[in-house]
Amino acid sequence: MTQHCQAKQAALDLSGRAKFRISGTDRLRFLNGQITNDLRKASETAALEACVLNAKGKMNAHIFASVLGECFLIDAAPELREVLRARLERYVIADDVQIEEATDQFSLFHVLSEPRMHSGPTPQYGRIVSVRRFAEPGWDIWTDAAHQDAVLEELSSAFGLVDSAAAEVMRIEQGIPRWGCELTGEIIPIEANLEKRTIDYEKGCYIGQEVISRMKMSGQTNKRLCGLISLDDIPLQSGMKLVAASAAAKEAGWITSVTRSERIGKEVALGYVKRGFNTIGTRLDALPPGDSAANAFGPIPTEVVALPFL
Repeated sequence: MTQHCQAKQAALDLSGRAKFRISGTDRLRFLNGQITNDLRKASETAALEACVLNAKGKMNAHIFASVLGECFLIDAAPELREVLRARLERYVIADDVQIEEATDQFSLFHVLSEPRMHSGPTPQYGRIVSVRRFAEPGWDIWTDAAHQDAVLEELSSAFGLVDSAAAEVMRIEQGIPRWGCELTGEIIPIEANLEKRTIDYEKGCYIGQEVISRMKMSGQTNKRLCGLISLDDIPLQSGMKLVAASAAAKEAGWITSVTRSERIGKEVALGYVKRGFNTIGTRLDALPPGDSAANAFGPIPTEVVALPFL
């Protein structure tokens, strides 16, 4: 059974996400030197959201981390399964740190409500961890992969499942950036509106910190993730260029994710808009690719709006 994303109580199957176990006596010091947030705020019952950066402050990964006994559990986008492990291991020199691939060992579910199982939490559910993956706080359920089907069945009965298409609409409506769309190796976390969620300015040194600190001091970014609405209700496309709605048609940014929002009755998009063009209410034209069916419409007028859309 699939439940519409408007539901107040719903669950998502995130088992495909890359998962890692970080252990060893130096695990806290090592990992805190790799991420933007303070790992000391993570616990057995609460996960921490953070970014892994390169020396230029650009993103290598977007992660969630929690404590499991004498180790940390990390999850990230599926496509980071190999590259994130390699990125972390590159900096393990004389540290007592072990990075173990655990993607296939655990199943991971997210509940958009406190999980009140009708039979009560049972051993196969493993751990229940509070975490904010969307606009509102939610709960992760980590369980042994062998119990995935049983957990999925019970969650379907208790909450209903949000399928991937409905989850994507919800994500875009809430302005949540996603790896491979809004989050890439060319993006700095502050540009993606991740500052409050993922950056601790008091925690101490980590790779990429100097760039992040300079941006905080300057108070400026070259671009910012924004919401966009198609003014003529013409569908937008990922990858469209945004230009100033003037004769000069100066390049102003690009679109990263699109959807039809039935809740507000409009064609909407997420995109990066350059400084000087990203004020709320600014009109921009979205330019369809030359071989696009939308090209018949010519430039599509859009307006920069605040995030989240709802």
